Amino acid sequence: MLKAVEKKRAYEGIVEQIRKLIEEGRLKRGDQLPTERELGETLKVSRATVREAIRTLESMKLVQSRQGNGTYVLASSEEALVQPLASALFHEKDDILDILFIRKIIEPYVAMLAAENTTMEEINEMEVVLKQQADQIADGNITMADTDFHALLARMAKNRVLARLLLALFDLLEQTREQYLQNEERAKKSLKGHEAVFAAIKKGDCAAARRAMLRHLEQIEEIIAGKKRRRGRECR
Repeated sequence: MLKAVEKKRAYEGIVEQIRKLIEEGRLKRGDQLPTERELGETLKVSRATVREAIRTLESMKLVQSRQGNGTYVLASSEEALVQPLASALFHEKDDILDILFIRKIIEPYVAMLAAENTTMEEINEMEVVLKQQADQIADGNITMADTDFHALLARMAKNRVLARLLLALFDLLEQTREQYLQNEERAKKSLKGHEAVFAAIKKGDCAAARRAMLRHLEQIEEIIAGKKRRRGRECR
């Protein structure tokens, strides 16, 4: 799978090889990379060069080093393809309301396409995701299934460009969820919003799915905007 690289800026060659293996699906999310020593021997480079490559891959959010437990692939092949786009367009300090504005443009149409294109298998899968979300809310873990809902919705739309764009937004969507889903009441409202979107998708009602998603996002926006206003008054 891997081959020796030129010594000059060798770490870039390692980065390119590993990134390509991820993009091609030959390295998958959760796969463990060989150790630094093994990579160095295979690629005919020093361990320092391997470490530089790993640091670069970590900064690209393609792999994750776990203390005392090795280095693991963090991204899927789709995420590896869109990561450069995400890095170019989006930043961690982007305003949450700006992110929501983009979500309101994209996700209602994702829901509409999902209503048009979803399969019965995906309908059944979404029912499981919503049940998991309800269970996780009861257990106090309120973000994991929310993420699964939006990821599955993108897949149901059958539009690879939209799905990749949502993947590029994924980290920023996580920020939105962290600010919105801070208590059980809000998490339950989020679940109701998801259920309304799903009910329209299950009926194949494209217009209703689009409207339900827009209402869901507007509700999130109202809560976050209200928090920002309260914080602003506290600072005066």
